[in-house]
Amino acid sequence: MSRKSGKRSLFTDRFGAFAECLLTGVWIALAALPLVTLPAAFAAGSRHLNRHLAHEASGRREFTADLRAAARRGWLVGLAGWAALALLLADIAFVRAGLPGGTFVGVVGVVAFFVLVVGGLRAAANWSPGASWRALLTAAVRRTLRDPAGSLVIVCGFAVVAASAWFALPLAAPALGMVAASALAVERRGTAL
Repeated sequence: MSRKSGKRSLFTDRFGAFAECLLTGVWIALAALPLVTLPAAFAAGSRHLNRHLAHEASGRREFTADLRAAARRGWLVGLAGWAALALLLADIAFVRAGLPGGTFVGVVGVVAFFVLVVGGLRAAANWSPGASWRALLTAAVRRTLRDPAGSLVIVCGFAVVAASAWFALPLAAPALGMVAASALAVERRGTAL
């Protein structure tokens, strides 16, 4: 494909998608600063990447509009996520205290927490204005349990964020875009199967 024909090269498309993922990660990090807006930020980021891949208008204005729409009910999902984290920390305290059955409770708590986090990201990847977060989350948790390979891909996206943060903390923000992209890719793959 030549430049003269007006078509973009494969390299340009792929590098553009990568760059858009990094930019989206920064936008997600900024939008998630209030902490309870994290699910809404991922939903807006996923919609942004979806529009970019479809070669539709996908800029800051569209991201901001999606963020506002997703945050109307998405802040409740964010609050529930922090409650789940508090329960996980309580489970870990049981394990450390050496209470009978603490190890089992700790393992169940960690697995449940990962299922909820991955399910939340899958729900955010499918969010659209007017969609019910409850319905999205219910369906996403089912898909998380039925598709362990896809769920592992999303967990690996978190590993990229952790490795980036370990290497240099400011790199964690753009890496959040990779988590949104991995959730979007897993959900697209699920609809193609």
